[in-house]
Amino acid sequence: MRFRIERDVLMEAVTWAAKSLPTRSPVPVLGGLMLDAGQGRLRVSGFDYEASAKIEVPAETADAGQVLVLGRRLLDICRVLPDAVVACAVEGTRFTVEAGGTRFGLSTLPREEYPALPGLPPSRGTVDAARFTAAVAQVAIAAGRDESLPVLTGIQMRLDGGSITLAASDRYRYAVRTVSWKPETADTDVVEIVVPGRRLAEISRSLAKAGIIRIGLSGPGDSGAGLIAFEGDGMHTTVRLLDGRLPRYDTLFALDGPAVAVTDREALAEAVRRVSVVAEPNSPIRLEFSARGTVLLQAGYADDVASQQVAATLGGADELAVAFNPAYLLEALQSFDASQVRFELLGSGRRTLLSAAPQADGADGEDQRHLLMSVRQLS
Repeated sequence: MRFRIERDVLMEAVTWAAKSLPTRSPVPVLGGLMLDAGQGRLRVSGFDYEASAKIEVPAETADAGQVLVLGRRLLDICRVLPDAVVACAVEGTRFTVEAGGTRFGLSTLPREEYPALPGLPPSRGTVDAARFTAAVAQVAIAAGRDESLPVLTGIQMRLDGGSITLAASDRYRYAVRTVSWKPETADTDVVEIVVPGRRLAEISRSLAKAGIIRIGLSGPGDSGAGLIAFEGDGMHTTVRLLDGRLPRYDTLFALDGPAVAVTDREALAEAVRRVSVVAEPNSPIRLEFSARGTVLLQAGYADDVASQQVAATLGGADELAVAFNPAYLLEALQSFDASQVRFELLGSGRRTLLSAAPQADGADGEDQRHLLMSVRQLS
């Protein structure tokens, strides 16, 4: 096996495929990347039973063949290679990488012990890559980190007609975002699945410039059941779905007679950043909305306090005070693109719903909503 390839092209391919590698694995070969050189191309793939990644890039192949090498070691080598054409070859039980007078040798792993990659599930439709990536980022902030509750670490995807609704919750907040897509099947059934949140965020970021992402999903009778696939720009990846479903958000988002406040999103976010400097870890930040057209932000205790006033309109109440985890509030505000954000408020210790305020063009912001639990304040 011998091939030549541009350094940046090799780096991109190895970086992409290495995203599927486990951090630790009792099975050594699962830490490997399979390099398959053929006529005019190099295919790099990785697999850890939970996720697979495969990318095909152009290469000048002298002798076709396959080799399995430690993926993270190869990635480290690619990062320090000179900016020159890279010559790669298998020499006995060693894989050599040479560029610009720098030469590396890697031991090869037994290819016969490497599991076969799962087949790609049937395609269900396509979605704009940039819009999908933005939507995933907007909900991923609300996904849980507690691995003892796997389903809460995921992002739920609801495929319903021409829309995909993404949702995530860690029990203290709930983010929902809807994007349009183009289904390729006549199947009208609504599908709800939960994808590992960290994996989906990584995949969407790496495919952000692909233009179009093709989404495949295995059915109950398909081989490789329980998989979702994403394809774009010569890159293919599969992820095993999580079991379970997130709590329904429609009833959580239905607030009974809330007060409604509207304020400038960036001005409020900047105020949160400023006043939370004096807050102790996990200490709340207090927002006092007034019918006089302001919201007063306060944080801290005793002599270590900070406050700032921001313009805001309030309807449905003369005044109302709520408190939030400052990190959660700031992440929620930063997830919106709109210039103004709308708060639906029930009061201290109760739910608060954030959405984009109606725009001049009539858009109502209902394609993105973020629910926060306010903190019950001590008297």
